[in-house]
Amino acid sequence: MTKKIILDKMVPKDWEQVKGIYQEGINTGNATFEDEAPMYEEWDRNHLKECRFIARDGDEVLSWAALSSVSSRCVYNGVAEISVYVSSASQGRGIGSKLMDMLIKSSEEEGIWTLQAGIFPENASSLALHKKAGFGEIGIQKHIGKMQGRWRDVILLERRSRKVGV
Repeated sequence: MTKKIILDKMVPKDWEQVKGIYQEGINTGNATFEDEAPMYEEWDRNHLKECRFIARDGDEVLSWAALSSVSSRCVYNGVAEISVYVSSASQGRGIGSKLMDMLIKSSEEEGIWTLQAGIFPENASSLALHKKAGFGEIGIQKHIGKMQGRWRDVILLERRSRKVGV
């Protein structure tokens, strides 16, 4: 029996399930240049503590979303890179959109005026999710990195807040 999906702050005890969803995305070959999910300590260092969320059904984590800084320079404090990962079993249920909305609201509460994403062109569902949330395409980085000996392109998207930094 499916319980109500709850959106919540991510806490360290969620990491093993979050890591599993991240690895599932990595295994598709179309989610990230990473080839292995990191240890929690590394992931924790690289993501903003205020903007980490999960969607859960009971004790099961279905999806996660988080922000990371794009630079340590103070002029970029209001700019962050977004990550949204939905388990394959939970895709197509609108969970990614709900987490995206929560993350956008939280980012604005934290004074972030620009969200950025770099998405492989082959990741149609992620592109659609971001465009639905108001992200616009700003360019394509051609042959920006190699995966398994093959050059990959990345589509760059951004979303400017209409509330912060205006």
